[in-house]
Amino acid sequence: MHVTDATPTLVMGVVNVTPDSFSDGGRWFDADAAIAHGVELVAQGADLVDVGGESTRPGAARVEPDEELRRVIPVIRELSARGIRVSVDTMRAATAEAAVEAGAEIINDVSAGLADAAMAAIAAASGARYVAMHWRGHSDRMDRLAEYADVVHDVRDELASRVDALVAAGVPAERIILDPGLGFAKRGEHNWQLLARLDELGALGLPVLVGASRKRFIGSLLPDDAPVEDRDLPTAVISALSAQAGAWAVRVHDVVSTRRALDVLGAWQSGRRG
Repeated sequence: MHVTDATPTLVMGVVNVTPDSFSDGGRWFDADAAIAHGVELVAQGADLVDVGGESTRPGAARVEPDEELRRVIPVIRELSARGIRVSVDTMRAATAEAAVEAGAEIINDVSAGLADAAMAAIAAASGARYVAMHWRGHSDRMDRLAEYADVVHDVRDELASRVDALVAAGVPAERIILDPGLGFAKRGEHNWQLLARLDELGALGLPVLVGASRKRFIGSLLPDDAPVEDRDLPTAVISALSAQAGAWAVRVHDVVSTRRALDVLGAWQSGRRG
């Protein structure tokens, strides 16, 4: 994988319409606040906005399906009406279907269809692009599932198996995007190994989304009392390195720092071309 002028890495800004996100603690739980934040992220340089109504932080409890819909659909509908490209962060087929009807063009499913047996059929019928993330279980038990022989090979092979299942269910391969699932059933060293060997995931021939933003393994590089926002600069560095490795997009909370890092990378590469 490598970045070219024709395929620059996209910036996906995060809008958590939740009261319990680890990263922003309910700041955008109100629909109007979430919409305003999505608009702000685009003004700051986000290419698309990822709207989610259920926290997937370690130990998080699931929300009821109707509550997830109540949280995300008005936000997606309004952002889409303003011409903003939107993805929906959900594991539920019914939420994905309603979100696409409201204007979402991407279904970002952290379970790659494993959490809801109906998801593959909805993804196939929707026409939306589909992010399949590496996943081994829900947030309340995922830390116990972080055992690998070789994390990169295992993640690659498990994602390849999910791609086969999705294609068999009718999802065109050209609509599938892969996500290594940093922080999901992964210990700190697993995340760094996946990032350092991102090209091995790219060898599957599908776009790769990197979602490292503000996660625990970044926090381990900082003082124990550092606020979560101190993880934004390391996240921006990861964004630039991921772009250099060929990532299709990076999913981030702080768009400004990542956009600047990608601009530096672009200028660096243009200097090489003279």
